Amino acid sequence: MAVFRRFSTTFRENPSLAKLLVVFTVSGGSLMAYSEAKSENEMHIVNPTETDSKKKRVVVLGTGWAGTSFLKNLKNSSYDVQVISPRNYFAFTPLLPSVTCGTVEPRSIVEPIRNIVRKKNVAVHYWEAECFKIDAENKKVYCRSNLTSNANEKEEIVVDYDYLVIAMGARPNTFNIPGVAENCHFLKEIEDAQKIRRTIIDCFERASLPNLSEEEREKILHFVVVGGGPTGVEFAAELHDYVNEDLVKLYPKVKDAVKITLLEATDHILNMFDKRITAFAEEKFQRDGIDVKTGAMVVKVSDKEISTKELKNGGSVSTMPYGMVVWSTGIGTRPVIMDFMKQIGQANRRVLATDEWLRVEGCDSIYALGDCATINQRKVMEDVWAIFRKADKDNSGTLTVKEFQEVLDDICERYPQVGLFLKNKQMHSLADLLKASKGDAVKESVEVDLEEFKSALSQVDSQMKNLPATAQVAAQQGSYLADCFNRMEECEKNPEGPLRFRGEGRHRFRPFRYKHFGQFAPLGGEQTAAQLPGDWVSIGHSTQWLWYSVYASKLVSWRTRALVISDWGRRFIFGRDSSCI
Repeated sequence: MAVFRRFSTTFRENPSLAKLLVVFTVSGGSLMAYSEAKSENEMHIVNPTETDSKKKRVVVLGTGWAGTSFLKNLKNSSYDVQVISPRNYFAFTPLLPSVTCGTVEPRSIVEPIRNIVRKKNVAVHYWEAECFKIDAENKKVYCRSNLTSNANEKEEIVVDYDYLVIAMGARPNTFNIPGVAENCHFLKEIEDAQKIRRTIIDCFERASLPNLSEEEREKILHFVVVGGGPTGVEFAAELHDYVNEDLVKLYPKVKDAVKITLLEATDHILNMFDKRITAFAEEKFQRDGIDVKTGAMVVKVSDKEISTKELKNGGSVSTMPYGMVVWSTGIGTRPVIMDFMKQIGQANRRVLATDEWLRVEGCDSIYALGDCATINQRKVMEDVWAIFRKADKDNSGTLTVKEFQEVLDDICERYPQVGLFLKNKQMHSLADLLKASKGDAVKESVEVDLEEFKSALSQVDSQMKNLPATAQVAAQQGSYLADCFNRMEECEKNPEGPLRFRGEGRHRFRPFRYKHFGQFAPLGGEQTAAQLPGDWVSIGHSTQWLWYSVYASKLVSWRTRALVISDWGRRFIFGRDSSCI
């Protein structure tokens, strides 16, 4: 206070000094204002809405596994990247079944897309909008903002591109079965899991109301899961644990009325897994009281009953009442992709066809990856003459086993079905192939002509299979495509790269090859089945802890890892939350 009084006295005695201080203060404020304005102008130069004309514009449609993996691994700063998606976050979809029953909270498995890209040295800008049209001829995409204007009309945006990356995923496949879209729950998005969670609690609350008959109570508490794949099996297991570990304590009067039914159209559940896992899962569900009905094809779903055709009983149709149906039977193509496929002449296909470098067939600057596309792998028999000529170094018109062996690695790189065929047949060279086709011993010095070579390779293309629509495939495709974009400039001088076969499909990079790292099937009761590379199968409680560790490590950020692990710990200590919010 003494110092303040001393300054006040000085200013009263020296008015000119006070005026000088005011001028200095105003000048300083002006200087600060000028500095801030200058900073704003500098920021305006790199405004995300403005594009550097020297940079190639890459438009990414989608923020799922494929699109997010591409963005995370893209490091080349010579691109201007525009990300367009109706959701501004990435969701760790393998944990969606856990969200349906409160084992994990919804916000624990999502990460804002802006958080993922904000520290990158690549110019990445995000727009919350949904693409409704792709114009490949003029290199434009037409989008509609999710945010409504004052007139309640969604703003439309037109974006030009140099390269387009389509990673829009897929939608649930209803197979045009009557009533599915109107009466069933799906499990593809965060909103789906939240809706299922609320419906489960609503069913228990309604079943607890007085004056209900036992028949009505059993109908309300009958939960039907359609689809015996990994998602359907995991949800059924999660629901069983939720009911028996948590809800029976809160609703003891209705616990005996709860029933879970799993419907599968084929002969077994988890068909993509080893038979040992399939048998264990079916036995465990039988012990747990989950009614597994195989050979049951859904033909109609009303608001009260679900009708199935029993394939084992001559196709007879039976109906059963239900309280909730969860539909998990595969994926379908989004309308915008279907329209685009018609535009480029792929209308007769189920999903977009790409080559082995993830380029949409017939569109050099458009790439598609994830669930919305499939790789149209080139057949060996289409290029058998090119392969023969490549191996025939002395141009003799015949081929020895030794000559073929020298180029076998290149052939397996370009045509992976060759390596898969040799592996499945326990063969190691052309000699083994020729022995299988000719039925006698073959020496390395023997020579074969083109027709004999064709005969030896005639069964190879039978090993070609489409890649599964899984997060693991989509993530690897996104990483591969980002690597291609990162090295695009350095490969311009050598456009063919390491692949030396002439013919269609020439490209500067090695083709995409999927590496399978195994798959898990949580079966409830802290037991999980795992099928890992090398045909190694593990089932039990120890595999559940392996599942915990793998999924925690695959989460997109340390924030989501901490949240999910804390959710697991909370569930162990306090149980699952049953609030209907």
